[in-house]
Amino acid sequence: MRKLTAIAVKNAPAGKLFDGGGLALVKKGATGKWVFRYSHIGRRREMGLGPWPIVTLAAARKRRDEWAAVLADGRDPLSERDARRAAEKAAAARFDPKLSDAVTRTLGRIGHKLRDGGGRGRWTSPLDTHVLPRLGRRPISIIAASDLVDVLRPIWTNKPSVATKAINRLRIIFREMRAEGALCDPATADTAKDMLGPLIYVAKPTPATPWQEIPALFRALSEPNVSDDCLRWMILTVVRLNGCSGARLSEIDGTVWTVPQDRMKGGVDHVTDFRVPLSRPCLDMVQEAGRFPSDLMFASSTGRAISSAALEKRLRTLGEDGRPHGFRTSFRTWVQDTNACDYEVSETIMAHKVDQKVQRSYARSDLLERRTPVMQAWADFVTGAAAMRADIVDRSR
Repeated sequence: MRKLTAIAVKNAPAGKLFDGGGLALVKKGATGKWVFRYSHIGRRREMGLGPWPIVTLAAARKRRDEWAAVLADGRDPLSERDARRAAEKAAAARFDPKLSDAVTRTLGRIGHKLRDGGGRGRWTSPLDTHVLPRLGRRPISIIAASDLVDVLRPIWTNKPSVATKAINRLRIIFREMRAEGALCDPATADTAKDMLGPLIYVAKPTPATPWQEIPALFRALSEPNVSDDCLRWMILTVVRLNGCSGARLSEIDGTVWTVPQDRMKGGVDHVTDFRVPLSRPCLDMVQEAGRFPSDLMFASSTGRAISSAALEKRLRTLGEDGRPHGFRTSFRTWVQDTNACDYEVSETIMAHKVDQKVQRSYARSDLLERRTPVMQAWADFVTGAAAMRADIVDRSR
């Protein structure tokens, strides 16, 4: 049998043209289709190889040779092709989100466990800055540990806290996407962490004003503005910024301020409302705030809660190196140095958990009555009332 040529194929009339090796062209006018005729397990079969002239003679021969190799291996080319197409279809329909979409989906799955759905802690921030710009568009199934190493290595040692957050969030993302059916390995982040090596992280404590200097700072915060008021409230109550900046008059009942759980630090499943006994200076501030129509005690000019940036700026103008969060350290060291109260009371004042889970299930008191005199003693020290009383006693002797 003579082999076909491109010219012969073009000039041939309608009909079947044979090239040998099972390859044939079924021609109809200016078009046609290539077929591979073969026999498998005694059964004659015919397999389409594509349309002519889109598929040239050379291309048809190459396709024929590929399927002839499958036949020589003992497999049926038609069955093999059907299996491949099914696999391709399944792969196309497979859940394989891009990493950026996986981040969004993960946040949707676990957001109910995070404060403000992950917004307050800026859950995605380390990923948005250091990972997604390079890997965000890549399907999660093809992201390898080496890819994570490449994007995290630049911050692994010089930004260890950010790197830790990034690798921990990636671990969660890979685990959650695997649970949804994506073909990704949940161990990818752990492998990357091992490849990057030990992470040496020395936490830098928040700069804190020495407790001996707190009364002077409190006196300096005497301007009639929201920043000074909020900073004084933070010093007196020892409550974190989120709790204080959003303080509302409606949260205060008599001498007790209840900070709602959504402004307390901690996971959604572990945080509760927190009662704070108010000292006399705090009650004076409440009375003063009650003269104004806003329920928000420390509202900025925009009507929103004052920001941490505004508070830190105010401290800088006073030449104070300590930060607002450091007031809690000031109080804690005052307790240690003066033996003002026992460990359990001081830690409860700071809204810390001081015992084991089983113990907490039984010991449910928030020690409000025991905390009240301590907070008043702290307020007396801060405002100078304690020193004034001591001076009066000395002069009376």
